[in-house]
Amino acid sequence: MDGIHDLGGMAGFGTIAYEENEPVFHEPWQATAFALNIVGIGVLRNHNADEYRHSIERMPPIHYLQACYYERVLTGAATLFVEKGVVSKEELEERAGGAFPLASPNAPEPMAELEPQPVARFKQGDRVTVKDIHPAGHTRVPRFCRGKTGTVLHVAPAFSFPDAAAHGGAFRKEHTYHVEFASKDLWAEAGADNESVIVDLWDSYLEGADA
Repeated sequence: MDGIHDLGGMAGFGTIAYEENEPVFHEPWQATAFALNIVGIGVLRNHNADEYRHSIERMPPIHYLQACYYERVLTGAATLFVEKGVVSKEELEERAGGAFPLASPNAPEPMAELEPQPVARFKQGDRVTVKDIHPAGHTRVPRFCRGKTGTVLHVAPAFSFPDAAAHGGAFRKEHTYHVEFASKDLWAEAGADNESVIVDLWDSYLEGADA
């Protein structure tokens, strides 16, 4: 889906703060939030990693921008616990001691109709163009490379297709590719001619550059 979470290539957010020797968790609640999501995925099998990612994408933009990393983890996990009936919103807010903001509801038509590609269609050195798609549901194709053409550097083994997995669709695997783009092809104001960006992309996201 297109949303505030897709920040790749966006400008205007200021300098990235760097904390030397930063701990994994600054507060005990952050470790609890992380553990809740791990329990939801690995123990309860309540949701998978792609459903979790999409739950964070569905956070209201102002909430997303104001939240720290572990607040997003907590919101995403709690949303899925409520949506899948592990806990009711009333029970959650009773335990939290007040209002607990959750992500927005899932889109009724979440998936772009991308034809399954069970066999790798491209090889190293092929020129490929990223489809300019704008699905209402989860996708792992960044906006900054949609409609752009790059070169396949490496063909990776088949892996779960996130656009389906995030919405409980039929499980399918597709090959992924490490695709290299010239930075200036992505952003007109990019620096040196020899700068490039490599993006991992599933087969369904791509078409031959001459197609």
